[in-house]
Amino acid sequence: MRASDAERERVAETLREAVAEGRLEMDEFEQRLDATYRARTHGELEPLVRDLPVPGAFARPAAGAVAGRSGSSAEWASRIGGTQTSSGAFAFWGGFSRKGRWTVGPRFTAFAMWGGGEIDLREAHFAEREVVIRCFTIMGGMQVTVPPDLNVEVGGIGIMGGFGEHSKLDEEPEPAPDSPRVRVVGFALMGGVGVERKRSKAQKRRLQEEERRRLRGPDSGDGRKELG
Repeated sequence: MRASDAERERVAETLREAVAEGRLEMDEFEQRLDATYRARTHGELEPLVRDLPVPGAFARPAAGAVAGRSGSSAEWASRIGGTQTSSGAFAFWGGFSRKGRWTVGPRFTAFAMWGGGEIDLREAHFAEREVVIRCFTIMGGMQVTVPPDLNVEVGGIGIMGGFGEHSKLDEEPEPAPDSPRVRVVGFALMGGVGVERKRSKAQKRRLQEEERRRLRGPDSGDGRKELG
C-alpha cells in the first residue's frame, strides 16, 4: 500500500524520539530518516521502526518466529523492491565497503587489486528477487557477509587463491523460501573471495532476549527468577 506524507512524518517523529532516548546512533538515525522521506510504500516504512517501541502503526513480525532466521516472510517481502543505490565497487591499493541499509541492484560487480572489499547483505534491500554479485580480485581479498537464511549460491574460481563459502553458525538454517536468490560468482587470482553466513548484532540481541525469556519461563514474574 502506498504511504502518505502523514505516515512518513509519524515514522520520522518516532526516529527523532529514538535518537533522543539513545536507542539509535546519530549515523543510523540519519540513514533511517533519509530512507523515510524516500519511502513510497508501507513495506519500505515498516522496517525502519520495527525494532523501536512504536504503538502498532505497522504490523510487527510474530513473536514466535523461528530462531536463527533473519526475519519473517513479511520482513523479506519488505526488503525486495525499490531503486538500487549501488551497482558496483572498485578498490586499487585500497578498500571499499558496502554495508548497512543499502539496496543491491540485480547485477553488482566488485573488483579489487592489491586491496580489499566488504559486501555486507545482512541489512541490505534488494531491487529484484534474483541478484548476481560478481567478485573479481587480483592479489587482494573480498568478504561477502550474508544473513543465515538468505538463499545463496557460490560458484567462483580460485587461481593460486580461494573462492568459497564458510559459516561460523552453530546450526545451518534452511534458506527462507521467500528470500531473494543471490548468486556469487567470479574469480580470485593470488587472492581470495569468502562468503560467510553471519547474524547481525540486532539478530544476536533478539535471539539472546528470546533465550532469556525462555529460561525465565511464563511464571517468572518480574524476570528476576533465579536459574539453577
